[in-house]
Parts: sequence; structure tokens; C-alpha cells
Amino acid sequence: MEKLIIRGGRALKGTVKVSGSKNSTLPILAAALLTDDLCVLEGVPNLRDVTTMIRILRNMGLKVVQEGGRVTVEPNGYKAWEAPYRLVSTMRASFCVLGPLLAKHGQAKVSLPGGCVIGPRPVDLHLKGLRALGAGLKVEGGYVLARARELKGSTIYLGGAFGSSVLATANVMMAACLARGRAVIENAACEPEVVDLAEVLIKMGARIQGHGTPVVTVEGVRRLNGFTHRVIPDRIEAGTLLVAAAVTGSELLVQGARPEQMGAVIDKLREAGIEVTLSDGAIRVRPKRTLRPVDVTTLPYPGFPTDMQAQLMALMCQTPGISVITEKIYPDRFMHVAELGRMGAQVKLEGACAIVQGVKRLSGAPVMASDLRASAALVLAGLAARGTSEVARIYHLDRGYDRVDVKLTQLGADIQRAKMD
Repeated sequence: MEKLIIRGGRALKGTVKVSGSKNSTLPILAAALLTDDLCVLEGVPNLRDVTTMIRILRNMGLKVVQEGGRVTVEPNGYKAWEAPYRLVSTMRASFCVLGPLLAKHGQAKVSLPGGCVIGPRPVDLHLKGLRALGAGLKVEGGYVLARARELKGSTIYLGGAFGSSVLATANVMMAACLARGRAVIENAACEPEVVDLAEVLIKMGARIQGHGTPVVTVEGVRRLNGFTHRVIPDRIEAGTLLVAAAVTGSELLVQGARPEQMGAVIDKLREAGIEVTLSDGAIRVRPKRTLRPVDVTTLPYPGFPTDMQAQLMALMCQTPGISVITEKIYPDRFMHVAELGRMGAQVKLEGACAIVQGVKRLSGAPVMASDLRASAALVLAGLAARGTSEVARIYHLDRGYDRVDVKLTQLGADIQRAKMD
């Protein structure tokens, strides 16, 4: 197991390029299960989660070759329809193989998912959507067992207690592509990653309309073809890098980002007093001497993303005044608060709200990551803190950030990767 040793207080400077989107890559790789043809995905980030999804596909008999940022998938007439616990338990996004397997084979056995410990994230919307398409489902021995002689289009409402679900929308949309008739998905997730998946499915011959809106219509087809596609840039990595510049008082140019997909994050940074300049495929950030506290509520896209909540908190911990951060997607997603407290942060939790009293400066300390975005927040805090921080359990970070420690080091940060004692 590895850790990051961060010596804080160094300004960053230069240009950094955003990697491909993790949250687009994973369901798009799962979409290869829908076809018998060659699939090619480019711009794939080098992540543990991507490696896990590739292992799942190989375990089912598909030939998968990864060369740099290019992944080719040859289905090879695969016959397997089970995704085992030992793989699915490590990554929640792997559950999105359920819809494609069911649509292609008429049956599927997929382990209930694992992933980050950020509070309950049930799969009820996935099951509700697939049942509406005619699937027979039961949960037994930690697995979802699904069968359907034929999937049939219907109207499906995917609203949950905390809004729409990205993965459930992806799962149902993929399954509907091979269903008979028309499926209408209401309260569908509008995230750019869902749109990216829909664009891939359309390249494969699917008939989809309304992606990127709350109502998606899918006309089923008999078969789907292969595809060649370049994944969209990772808007959460881009936002994390922007906060890295802000928290260290640095000027930074983030290339490869799509500003039009990051409106809520850019708006909050500007509200905090940070100068953000947009151009085609690039974002430049120039922090000012004095920052302002901001209040933020996480919401489904195009609202402020829950995946940026922890990073923004790291910034607000060192911003004068009081900020209130309300978590509307995963109300228990505050595991990073205690660890930030070890660095001197003043954060009080009241239900789904975190009240942040900014301090002049954080102090370096040994801390432990609990999940993917929490690990990013602790790295950001360490960059700005006085002294040395050690961030343990960085396998969480490696699940979703493509060599971010290397990127930050190239910008001037003092970060060393080392083995745990």
C-alpha cells in the first residue's frame, strides 16, 4: 500500500492537460457487451477503475487490449453472462454491465456493487428500470439474477429520493437499445457522461433521442454494431485542478477541459473571488489575494456536482469567513471532515450540512483517505498546508485520477509517492 508525502506551501505554475473521463469510460466499455463487433475507445485514462472494468470484460471472454490511451474490445462471440463479486465489489460503476448482459443474452448474474464508502447508494432504480422493460429480477446470495425472454419498451420513471441516477440511466438506456418497441425514460440523468454514452450507442446503430434532457426516448433495434469513439475529458479532474490552483494562490492553465460542462463549478470559483478565463478547450485561473466564502448545494447536473464537494471544502477551509456546504446527493458524504480537522480545519456537521469556518492556514498532518474525492480533498489541503502531510490509502485516488501526483509535481508541487510503513 502506498501513500503521498506532500510538503505544502509551494505555488503551482504552468499548463496541465485533463485526462479522459472515468465516468464516461466505464459505461462505454460496458456497452461493448451489446455487440459482436470490434469496439475502439480512445482517450482512456490510466486508472484502477478502468483496469477493473477491463478485467470484468476479459473474465467474460472478451478480448481487450489496452495500449496507452487506446482500448480495443473484441467480443469474440462471448457467452458468459456473470460478473463476479471479487471484481464488482471493488467498483460501483461495474454494475452497469447488468443492462447490456441482460439485453444481449436474456439473462445476467451480477454481484451487488462496492466502491467508495460515502453512504447508502442502493441499486433500486436500476432494478426498477429493468423490471419495467420486462425483466424478472431477484437478489440472492449477494447477486442480482436477471432473466428476460424478450425486453419490451415502456415508460420508465427513474426518480429517486435524491434525484436522477447516472448509472441507472446508463443501465436502462443500454438495455432498451435491444428491446422491442419504444422505451421512454423519464427523470433521466442529464450529465455529460450520459450524453457521451448515448452518442456511442447512436454510433452503434441505436435510435436515441433526448439525451442530455430529463426525457430520453429509445427505439429498440435488432442488433448493434461496433464503434470508434474518443471519450470526453474528465470535468471532475478539471475542477480539481482548478481548485489546486486556487488553494495554492497559483495561476494555472487547464487544457482539454470543456467549460460548457463545468458551469456550476466555474460559477462558485468566481463567486469566491477567483478570476476564471475561458477559451475553446482551456480554462485559465488567476486567484486573487483575498478569497470570499461561498455557500453551495450539490445537485444533479447541471447543478454543483457532488464529486466536487470535498475539493471545494478544502478551499473553503482556508477562506476567511463562514461557508455552508449542503450535500443533497449523498447526505453522508462527509468522511473527509474528520481528516481535514486533523489539519486544523474548523468544520461542524449538522445533518446534510457542513458549516466551514475558514482558518488562516492548515497544518500538515498524517491523514487517511476514505474515498475517491475525499482523497483529492486531502491532497489539495496538503498542497496549501504549512509543513508536511502524509495521505494514506491513496489507492482511492488512483481509482479516479490519472497520475494526478505526477501532474501536480510537474506544476511545481512537492509530492513524493512512497510505500506505507
